[in-house]
Amino acid sequence: MFRSSLAALLLASVSAPALAAAPAAGAAIASGLVAHRAIYDLELKDASERSGIAGMSGRMVYEFNGSYCEGFTTNFRFVTQIDTGENTRVSDQQTKTFENIKDRKFTFETKSFTDDQLDKEVNGAASDKPNGVTVDLTSPQTKELQLAESRFPTEHMLDVIENAKSGKRFFEARVFDGSDDGDKALATTTVVGKQISPKAGDEADAGNAGAFAKQAFWPVTISYFNENSKTDALPVYRMSFKLYENGITRDLTMDYGDFVLTGKLAKLEMLDKKPETCK
Repeated sequence: MFRSSLAALLLASVSAPALAAAPAAGAAIASGLVAHRAIYDLELKDASERSGIAGMSGRMVYEFNGSYCEGFTTNFRFVTQIDTGENTRVSDQQTKTFENIKDRKFTFETKSFTDDQLDKEVNGAASDKPNGVTVDLTSPQTKELQLAESRFPTEHMLDVIENAKSGKRFFEARVFDGSDDGDKALATTTVVGKQISPKAGDEADAGNAGAFAKQAFWPVTISYFNENSKTDALPVYRMSFKLYENGITRDLTMDYGDFVLTGKLAKLEMLDKKPETCK
């Protein structure tokens, strides 16, 4: 969800999730996703001495728009101020993706800055082929890669929602989201809790969810592993959040191993959704 985001690896023999064989169901769930812009306030929850982090805060903006027929666009910005105890630096990651679920195509563009200086730029496109996912990178270098069968980010979100609705509490998937250098997929395990109906006053950021604050949600945790890791390896990244059926998330916890961030929903804005015009 937020793995480039934000952060997003387990068994190389992971089988494709149920939606891969059920495009009609996938289209129905995708049509239920709402176009929105969510802003999260970030705070440091915990950090080990090894991390070298004395303090950390920031803001994350996640904008999601589009439709199943026309494709989905995600604009993501993740800005943090990091205090090492000796100096302070600002990290700024800006990502834009486009995902055509119907045609199984995905494009990605990420720019990473430190103190306003460009550190890295990653650009490319991926498409689903009979023998797996083909990735055409244009930056940081031009090359073509052949990866194992993988889900793209919005597809994976739909898988989470479908499994949550059907009561399946645990599933695995390989996910390609163009993060890091855009040259590998990650194996994931997802744990979905039972659906919860919120109670007044017991959720820190529920009030900022507007009309959705009173809707039921699922607590979800997704762990990401390097694809070739042993099954007992620690995840390289873990994310927990509360998920609504329409794809909106809040109350985030992002565990990077050496440090943990929380993300509280500060503002939610609904956007005009593009009409469905499947041909």
